[in-house]
This record gives sequence, structure tokens and C-alpha cells, in this order.
Amino acid sequence: MTDRAGARWARGRTAVTAFVVVTALAGGGVWFSQESNRASAVDVAPKTSAAQGVKSAGKPSGGLPGVRDCGFGTPEIKPEVITLTCGDAGMVATAIRWDRYGSREAEGRGVVQVEQTAAGAGTGAVFPATFRLYGAKDVDGARAFTGLEVTYEGSTPLGDTTEMYNLA
Repeated sequence: MTDRAGARWARGRTAVTAFVVVTALAGGGVWFSQESNRASAVDVAPKTSAAQGVKSAGKPSGGLPGVRDCGFGTPEIKPEVITLTCGDAGMVATAIRWDRYGSREAEGRGVVQVEQTAAGAGTGAVFPATFRLYGAKDVDGARAFTGLEVTYEGSTPLGDTTEMYNLA
């Protein structure tokens, strides 16, 4: 009887090993098949003002705070593009026209481009919005806004009518 128990154990162990191997190979195949999607995500993501070659609409700052894209670099006065989700650049505020740009606050209008979202907004969705910059302070030796409030006009990408972003 011990021979039969040992044979059953060996068959069970073989079945489990085969299942693990097949699962690992299938998972690896899915991961590798998406490699081109991951590589092309950079190409289709909205570009920041630096990548687009968009220059600041303002002349010398005259003491006005700027916006540091994803918290890096020299603050840009009256930017036309602000990256909202820096990790993947999946949401970018673009075509911003500033109605008021002061030393303490700025207000403007534009659109939020959403390239990819789990919320179902889809690729290339565009949402009209108003933007308010606030919290101006010295950051790394330059004056910069540290907060951005986005208020959507109509439909929203994530379901909230207002979203807050940290720019510092």
C-alpha cells in the first residue's frame, strides 16, 4: 500500500508542478506581449511644454511666481501646459490661457487631456476646465506656485468636479 500512496503523491506533485510552470509561462507571455504597449505609451502621452518647445507667454517675471513642471526645473511664467500626473503623464492640462496672473494667485482656462485611465475616460479624452494656481513661495531659490486647483466644466475624467494638485 505504501507504493500506491507514493505513486499518488508523485502524480499530485507532477500535476502541481505542471500547473505552476504553465501559469508562469502564460503570465510571462502576457507581460512580454504588452511590452510594445509600454514602450509606445511614452510616444502617445501628452507632452509637457518643455518637450513641445512651448515657451513661456510671459516676458521677464517681474517677481511673478512660475510653475515647475512636476516640481523640477526653473519655474515657467504663464505656462500653456502643466503635467497633472507626473508618474505616467496620463493627465495633462493644455491650451491654458491665463485670464489673471498675479503674485499670489492665477486663473485661466484650458483643457485636461487624458491619455489612459482606469476610470474609463478612454484614450485621447479631453475635458474643458478652469485652473487656479495658488500658494506662491520660494522653492529652490525661485518663486513658484505650489498648488493647482482644476475645476471641470461638465464631464470629468475621475468623477470629481474639482481636483487639487501639489506642484512643489
